[in-house]
Amino acid sequence: MNRRHFLASVFATSIMPRPIFAAENTLRLRAEAVLQQVLPLGDGATAMLGFNGSMPGPELRVRRGERVNIDVENGLDEGTAVHWHGIRLENPMDGVPMLTQDLINPAETKTYSFIPPDEGTYWYHSHYISYEQVARGLMGPLIVEDDTPPDVDHDITVLLSDWQMHEDGTLSDNFADMHSVAHGGYLGNFARAFLSKDRVRAGDRVRFRLINAATNRIFPITITGGSGSLVALDGMALPAPRPMADLVLAPAQRADLILDITGPVGFDMLTRQGPYRLADLGVSGTNATRPTSPIMALSPPNLPVPAEPSQHLTLTMMGGAMGGQHGGDNIWAFNNISDLPTDPFGSFQIGETARITFVNDTSFPHGIHLHGHHFYEVDQDGNLGDLRDTTLVNPTESRDIICVFDNPGRWLLHCHMLSHAVGGMRTWVNVG
Repeated sequence: MNRRHFLASVFATSIMPRPIFAAENTLRLRAEAVLQQVLPLGDGATAMLGFNGSMPGPELRVRRGERVNIDVENGLDEGTAVHWHGIRLENPMDGVPMLTQDLINPAETKTYSFIPPDEGTYWYHSHYISYEQVARGLMGPLIVEDDTPPDVDHDITVLLSDWQMHEDGTLSDNFADMHSVAHGGYLGNFARAFLSKDRVRAGDRVRFRLINAATNRIFPITITGGSGSLVALDGMALPAPRPMADLVLAPAQRADLILDITGPVGFDMLTRQGPYRLADLGVSGTNATRPTSPIMALSPPNLPVPAEPSQHLTLTMMGGAMGGQHGGDNIWAFNNISDLPTDPFGSFQIGETARITFVNDTSFPHGIHLHGHHFYEVDQDGNLGDLRDTTLVNPTESRDIICVFDNPGRWLLHCHMLSHAVGGMRTWVNVG
């Protein structure tokens, strides 16, 4: 990471465009080329991709249980598609070319229509040549509002990402560099967070919605200037608030925190060279009227209760630099197969509970994402742990999940280090 940019970024916070709220009218997103000031002011602006003239795209705010219609217009000179990450939506609306939809070709518009069943923090991003289109900026927050919101003074979204930048602000275009794909992926030399608000008061209680929108980078996060609790992961409320120490977000993972503000807020990524400042949230004035009260849990998720698993499958991650041989024809493989196979990795009846063991037989971490479902991570004692849609599996380790496959369709299962996905780490499951 460039320390000069780090020091300059302490004095500047990037603010996302105003949210768009769902109403009876259809929402509209236009994918197009944009010019974005990612580096600190005074350094060059960056030619990128975005939605509605901005990068990241506008925050979409929708209601649980109410149908939302989103027209996506393709203003690019290449195809695209949009995936609504973490939403347990109807399969044809999932946004995966070759599996659930055709490409949105240049100058075409596709209407995505779905009913979000769960409150929480989600996001949207390109799912076509996503290792490049997401790196260029085709991403934005998607918030499903709470039926009963928590008692907070502000609800602030914090979207994290990184970029490979030249000194003049030009974006590096080595998105599929073979060396990067075989290692940790296309990783940036500059990172920052975009906030939906730039100022609060001392004494305010704030909900922060953190989204890791980076293509490959894992963010270990610390937050200064407030104290509080972790209340949700990947959109799903925790049974009880939890201390926020050791917060690590793999690509595509999210975390909701509720903090009482004590001073200027800093968001830092932990690195070997020390903390790297991603964003600052200013403090102006004091909230002297907020009463002292415990942070309460969010409304519990409404997901099916797992039964005894009727299948136990194993998905082994293979390949990459310093990895062993495998039978696939790309850099990475699942179970000796690279890229999207003809036959599904698993087939499940609607409502069937299955156990899957993810085995990382490689030298790099992988964030495995299942479309259309949430699943329980199994803890070290064999109990059901956190609900996630993306789980981080470290090198040489394994992780079990329990999933109720209750959403019919053909669902992608892949590494959300998007360089690893293009390098072969993609498969799918069939439900129904």
